[in-house]
Amino acid sequence: MTDVLAAVDIGTNSFHLVVARVFADRRFEVIASEKEMIRLGSGSGDMKELTPAAIDRGVACLQRFRQVAAIFGAPIRAVATSAVREAENRDLFLDRCLEEAGVAVEVISGVEEARLIHLGVLQALPVYDKQLVLIDIGGGSTEFLVGKAEEVLWARSLKVGAIRLTERFFPNGVTSPAAVAECRDFLRSFLAPNLAEAASYGFDVAVGSSGTIENVALVAALGAGRAEPRSSNGLTVTTTEIDAAVERLVGATTPTARNAIAGVEAKRSDLLPAGALLLQASLKQLGADHVVVSTFALREGVLLDSLQELQGAAGASDGLHHLSDLRRGSVLHVLDRYGEPGDREHAIWSTELALQIFAQSRAIHGLDDRAIDYLEAGGLLANIGRCIAHEAHHLHSAYLVRNTDHFAGFTSHEIELIAQIARYHRKSGPKSKHPEFASLRVEDQRLVRCLAGLLRIAIGLDRGYAQVIQGVFCRYQAELNQLTIGARVPSDSTLASLELYTAAARTELAEQALGVQIRITAEPLLRTAAGSVGQG
Repeated sequence: MTDVLAAVDIGTNSFHLVVARVFADRRFEVIASEKEMIRLGSGSGDMKELTPAAIDRGVACLQRFRQVAAIFGAPIRAVATSAVREAENRDLFLDRCLEEAGVAVEVISGVEEARLIHLGVLQALPVYDKQLVLIDIGGGSTEFLVGKAEEVLWARSLKVGAIRLTERFFPNGVTSPAAVAECRDFLRSFLAPNLAEAASYGFDVAVGSSGTIENVALVAALGAGRAEPRSSNGLTVTTTEIDAAVERLVGATTPTARNAIAGVEAKRSDLLPAGALLLQASLKQLGADHVVVSTFALREGVLLDSLQELQGAAGASDGLHHLSDLRRGSVLHVLDRYGEPGDREHAIWSTELALQIFAQSRAIHGLDDRAIDYLEAGGLLANIGRCIAHEAHHLHSAYLVRNTDHFAGFTSHEIELIAQIARYHRKSGPKSKHPEFASLRVEDQRLVRCLAGLLRIAIGLDRGYAQVIQGVFCRYQAELNQLTIGARVPSDSTLASLELYTAAARTELAEQALGVQIRITAEPLLRTAAGSVGQG
């Protein structure tokens, strides 16, 4: 099986290419991506014909995409959506794509499009175990889906999109109060009967996965006074924030005026009022109070689908990994990519000790299960900065965590928390003068202090990289306000003297974060006559 694949999403508005290195555990690493605004489809009603100019632009774009894929030796799978699906002259376009660009294009149904988008979303967000409603606003159609894990419960493709609405209500991207009111009335009557069934299924989270939604969400977040995120993936905006963004977008009556609004993508400014109104109406009909952005969509879903086909029916029958496995797999990949020889075993064992302390001190720290993933990731990646320099490697670790492209399933905010946990695993603790730490919410600052504090102790308990500490036993004495961490050591505790000393010297941050005194003790392990291990 090839280890590199390429996928192309031929949309009504944009063409997207992604090239990725794939692995046996169904994980992939994006190594190249391209996006071009082609505007293949147009027309406020049925898109019955692709214009000669649009076909020329599309074929030329595919020629460039094929050249990019060829650099990596990647075979291309290309899928076409609404504009090609509806065009009466689509065969002309498909023939030219094959003959001139060397790319065979599959025309997929709207429901299949929704299924593939869903696959992509499951790789980008921690929603595997949640029932989600998915919205993907294209130029000519919008895909809706209700699903849980890899199961699709309901899916529809509706012939309403940003280009279609723009050309019908806002020619040349020019808005007016009357046109906005007319568009809203149309969307209300059009969406209500189509989305009633979706709403009846219920859902835990609403996800938006298109470029239009990503741009509207960014405008909403910046308009609410939030800092610009490093990545839009996982960006969550409320319907109240979207409502305010819609008013700003439709109130700026021309694309030129709209370009002055923070976050507006210039090439999309003529389509944003229509896209924003469509998102607003969809969320209202579904009864959602917020939406979470996924930057993975159709192209990543195509990539994953192709990978599953290549691995065969037997492998595919297992389904996607559980999300926690997806997250852990990507973190281990980063560890293996940047870690030095011997780091993996130390990182895994010291992190295991940290997780044991976390589990046995829940009554004190009160953190929920989400913190487990952050602690595990931060612990595994704490020392990867050594690949840059041993001096101040905790700072380099944080830099690599923030800037790697190899994470899957984490939001940008979660990545920042993991980066700070890794950053504070040694040397000075978090301070208000540190800008990244100061920018966190108060509850997140406490989380970083607690987890980094526990991690410091656990790393000390494997100071010699020899795993002589075989586990921990924690005991809290309320009358003394003291947490005792008993390190399970061989019967000759002198073998663990370095670990016990180092851990005891690293309790300060955890003591401050938890508000308790921490004592490190040895809990000898004794060999029984049968050779099993028991606590002494």
